[in-house]
Amino acid sequence: MIPRDVEPRLLRGFVAVAEELHFTRAAARLYVAQQALSRDVRRLETALGAALFVRTTRAVELTGDGERLLPLARRVLAAHEELAAAFASAGPRPLLVDLNTDGPSTARTVLERARELAPDCELMARFESGLTYAAAEVAAGRLDVSFGYADGLAPALRARLAHRPVRYEPLAVLLPEGHPLAARAEVPLDALAGEAVYAGAGNPRTLEWTGLARELLAGRGIALAPPAPVAVGKEEFRRVMAKTRNPVLVTVDFVDLPGSVKRPLVAPVPLSPLSMVWREGFRHPGLDALHRAATALGTEHGWLDVPPASWRPTALTGGTGGG
Repeated sequence: MIPRDVEPRLLRGFVAVAEELHFTRAAARLYVAQQALSRDVRRLETALGAALFVRTTRAVELTGDGERLLPLARRVLAAHEELAAAFASAGPRPLLVDLNTDGPSTARTVLERARELAPDCELMARFESGLTYAAAEVAAGRLDVSFGYADGLAPALRARLAHRPVRYEPLAVLLPEGHPLAARAEVPLDALAGEAVYAGAGNPRTLEWTGLARELLAGRGIALAPPAPVAVGKEEFRRVMAKTRNPVLVTVDFVDLPGSVKRPLVAPVPLSPLSMVWREGFRHPGLDALHRAATALGTEHGWLDVPPASWRPTALTGGTGGG
């Protein structure tokens, strides 16, 4: 049976012994101990199920199977070296950064600053609409970075990721034009009593956002609006929300939509903890640039300052829910 995975190191050791026909000289050529080289050759023979050398006290010779393997091993090693050289010269691959939505956002601001800090590094934006979905893609290696409420992720998923706080984002409410609260410059949270506020309920991609909203609205007489059709893109979202006419919980940076008005929430000011999320142990110069960008922007704009009379999820406040 031909093994599916043969380490290049084993083939490299075999070729060196086949060319030198001497274990000591082959080990010196590879800068390894003779015992280690002998062990690797035995591992290769075991994997292939064939003896590759005839060993005597005076000489080392290739067997028939060894002679058959030698040209094949040389071709495999040449292809391996070609692959390594191609990627060494190409530099790091693009970094795939999920911004959640294609519009104004803290994540986009961080990405744009990182592009300024690392102009030779390609940072490619993606729009996956929800950290719950994007985090699973990050853990699987199909995305590299995302942003959102990391403490709202399922513990098993969160344990596979690294994250850092970026900003406490003030929340707002998106109201249909003509809504009684639309005339106010700010909307006290308790003024939404009796309303059903939409926060992505039923969307499996945004479970963390729905969970944050559920905690914020609990005990205030504000209902969580029932699931609506999942809308992808600004125009589809506007169309669906125009049908339901429910207030929508958003961040203050959320895109302005025709037919709606956005008003910041106050008394208290609810804060959504935005984190940057990446795979544990992942390294990339673009990720380094994102870290530097988040640090610089946080310092410049006080993104991690907690204003008085604010609300944060209990995961960050030790159970009090306050600032």
